[in-house]
Order: sequence, then C-alpha cells, then structure tokens
Amino acid sequence: MAKELQVLNALDVAKTQWYHFTAIIIAGMGFFTDAYDLFCISLVTKLLGRIYYHVDGAEKPGTLPPNVSAAVNGVAFCGTLAGQLFFGWLGDKMGRKRVYGMTLMLMVICSVASGVSFGHNAKAVISTLCFFRFWLGFGIGGDYPLSATIMSEYANKKTRGAFIAAVFAMQGFGILAGGLFAIIISSAFRTRFDAPAYEVDAVASTVPQADYVWRIILMVGALPAALTYYWRMKMPETARYTALVAKNAKQAASDMSKVLQVDLEAEEQKVQQLALDQSNSFGLFSKKFLRRHGLHLLGTTTTWFLLDIAFYSQNLFQKDIFSAIGWIPPAKTMSAIEEVYRIARAQTLIALCSTVPGYWFTVAFIDKMGRFAIQLMGFFFMTVFMFALAIPYNHWTHSENRIGFVVMYSLTFFFANFGPNATTFVVPAEIFPARLRSTCHGISAASGKLGAMVGAFGFLYLAQNKDKGKADAGYPAGIGVRNSLIVLGVINFLGMMFTFLVPESKGKSLEEMSGENEDNNEPGEQSSYNNRTVPV
Repeated sequence: MAKELQVLNALDVAKTQWYHFTAIIIAGMGFFTDAYDLFCISLVTKLLGRIYYHVDGAEKPGTLPPNVSAAVNGVAFCGTLAGQLFFGWLGDKMGRKRVYGMTLMLMVICSVASGVSFGHNAKAVISTLCFFRFWLGFGIGGDYPLSATIMSEYANKKTRGAFIAAVFAMQGFGILAGGLFAIIISSAFRTRFDAPAYEVDAVASTVPQADYVWRIILMVGALPAALTYYWRMKMPETARYTALVAKNAKQAASDMSKVLQVDLEAEEQKVQQLALDQSNSFGLFSKKFLRRHGLHLLGTTTTWFLLDIAFYSQNLFQKDIFSAIGWIPPAKTMSAIEEVYRIARAQTLIALCSTVPGYWFTVAFIDKMGRFAIQLMGFFFMTVFMFALAIPYNHWTHSENRIGFVVMYSLTFFFANFGPNATTFVVPAEIFPARLRSTCHGISAASGKLGAMVGAFGFLYLAQNKDKGKADAGYPAGIGVRNSLIVLGVINFLGMMFTFLVPESKGKSLEEMSGENEDNNEPGEQSSYNNRTVPV
C-alpha cells in the first residue's frame, strides 16, 4: 500500500533539486559540530594534564592520570550512546523535526558550558568538564538517527546513498576544522605569550594563558550548531513520517508540494486504509520483526560496533602513536602551547590527506558500487594496513621509515571513510520500516558508540601497560602500539565477516527495503523484499 502513495512516489523519482542540497547542509552542519566536539578533546587532553596535574619540581610535564584521561576522553561517548537510544526512539514517537531542534540546542548550550568548566581545583574543573561533555554527547547522540532518517526520507531512490553519505561526510570537515582552529589558536597564543625556546624550561612552561586555549577550542563548537538552528526549524516534517506514521495525508501532501514545487493529491482514503492494514504493524520486539529484520539489525549493530572500536581509538590516540614513532617530539622538549600546536598539526594533516577524501569518495561511488561492496572493501583494506603496520612494527619506528608509517596509517583512515564509517551510517536509515526507522538507526549507532567506548578505554588500558624490553631506535617503548594495531586488525577482519548480514539497498525505495509495500501474508507465505525470499 505504501508504494501506491503519490507523495512517496514523487519523492522517489524526483530529480536532484535545490532542496536536496539545502537538506544536506542543514543536516550536515549537525555532523560538522558532532565531529568537532567529539574529536577536539583529543587535541587538548595533554594540555589539561600540564595545567592541572603538574607537580612543581617534577622532571616531566604533568599528565592526566589514567582514570581521569579515560573519563575526559570517554564521557561524551557515554552521553552519545544514551542520546542515540533516547532520541532515536523519540524521533519515531514525536516526529523527526520536533526532536531535531532539541538535540541542536542541547549541543549549543553544552559546548559553551564545557568551555567555562569551573572549580577551585583540578578535580572540580575536570568533574565539571566531564558533566557538561556527557550532556553534550547526549545531544550529539540524537543527531545521528534524526539526520540520517530525515535525509533518507527526503531523498530520491537514485542518489539517496550519496545524499545520506554527504551529510555524514561533514564529519570529516568537522575533524579538519577542529585541527585547523587549534593550530590558529595555539599559534596565536604561542606567538603572544610563549617565551623563546632557548629561554624555556619546557617542563614548567605552562603560561597562565594556556588555560584559555582549551576553553576557546571547546566553546567554538557551539557556533555551527547555533547558526543552523533557525533553518532546521523551518524544514517541514518528512512525508514518510507524516503519511506512514502520523497518518496525516493532507499535511504530507501539502508539505511536499511546497518542497517539490508540484501539485500532489492528499490521498486520504489510501492513508486511512493503510492505518487499518495490520500487515506491517509489528513492533520492535515482535517475532515478525525478528523474522523480517532481525539479521539486518544484527548486521548493522555488529559492523558499527566493530568499526568504531578501530576508528575512534585511532582518532583519539593519534597523538600517542605519533609520539611513539618520534613524529611528535617528547613533551619535555617543548612548551604546553607548542605541544597543542604540534598535535593539532599532525592530526590536521591526517584529516586533510586521508579522512576527508575518504568520505567524499564514498559520496561519489556509493550509488554506483553499492553499500555492501564499499563496506566490505573498506574493512578489508583496514585489516591489511593494520597488520602491515603491526607485524614489522620495529621497522617503522626507525627515523628513516617514519614517513612510510604515517602514509600507511593515513590509508587506514581513508578506507575507514571510503568504507564502513560511512556505510554503517547510511544503511540503517534505509532498511527498516518508517515507524521504527529512527529507533533502529539509534540502536545501531548506539552499538557503534559502545564500540567507541571500548576503543577509547581499551586503547588507554593498553597504553598504560608499558612494553617490556628495549626501546625502539632510542624512543620509549611506551604505549604498546604494536599490540594495539594487531588487535585493531583482528577487529576489522571481524567487521568484514559481519558485513555479509547487511542487505544491499542501492536503487530501491525505502518501502521496498522495509517491506512496507507488502501485503498481509499468512505465516509460511513468501515475501520478496530486498530481492530475497524469506519466510514471513
């Protein structure tokens, strides 16, 4: 029945129009903000250690204790996981548009609040920072299912994958913007306040103004979200929610007539009939959902979980890996602000050369190659490059081989983004029924954030277990990088295996994928949605 609604057919066959690009920008700026806020913390964690945990007279700069570092890096992921589950469910209950504004305002308020974290001592400041970053993550979490669902329900069949992937690709620009802004701020403060290198005792060289650096970097994350709030509120509710979930044919036709600039019939009788049809009224925890979509949900959750273990641990701990191979000098040889500058420069280079291009390769090829092929390819090459770095690890730590290490390491980011980091976001927004679409995307995304927490906390644990034996090429054996890379290689291989549970959605309507255009078959009859024959 759903496939017979004129308003949905009009969306499926619509030519690419200006409203598509408007939706990409409006939804994408949320992901720009998400990435900036989530990843900018890795730029300033070492600075926080120098400011709040330096002991006078110590031979080394101050560092965050392991439990504090875990909290600072991981608390936003805890909030994000909770937000994905809550707002994903709420988006199916209250509508995508109404909940969309809530998440954005929460992100704006908590970004600013994170930067003004207060307290009379280190413990109080860090505790306040963690509190606000949890709620910042909660708002960010809501942006995942809502942005993906809105874009999928606005897009046409032919280019839907590219449009959803383009929204997610704004994450790459957010990571890049975080690094660039940190370079600008640290350069400005370094020039204005840092003493010349030959006059500096690097261990103790944390000027009072350094406290402003991390606060400014965190607060700037509020700007892109605030600038797009008005436009988000002007977007009409998606026709698929209005017609298939709210059962308001008149409103759906009216909204999409304005968007598509065509006259659409309200078709109230069809929508009323759809409301009476019980063939697709099964709930999330029903046996019918399990039969139709159980393996699909297992596929989207496991692949996203495994991908994020690797992806977030790589992003959050780039600075440790670069230090271990000697690409960033030891902390005791530079001032606090100089260290922020060096870390930001290294991470920005990786983002510019591999992360951002990877996202846009996905946008360019996802509707040609298909979701399955890109995801499988990405996991495969991530596995290959991880093992290529880990097995001959001693070779890469020598000074003459560091550039090769960085190039290989960058390629893992490229194939993460031209691969599962994009497709795991796209597919859950396409394959589930409209009334459960946001919820199932939220569950899949939350599984990913659980993986991010495992990656963040697990890598930190490995980092604290010092390698035994001699240092490589005169550098501290330090953080167990080789073992971490081997573990990540195995995880990527598992992701490749679970990809076979995920269906291909290229070129099909959302109703075809979800089975919402199927008649009410009796048990034992066959349904051919997804080009498969499965019992319903």
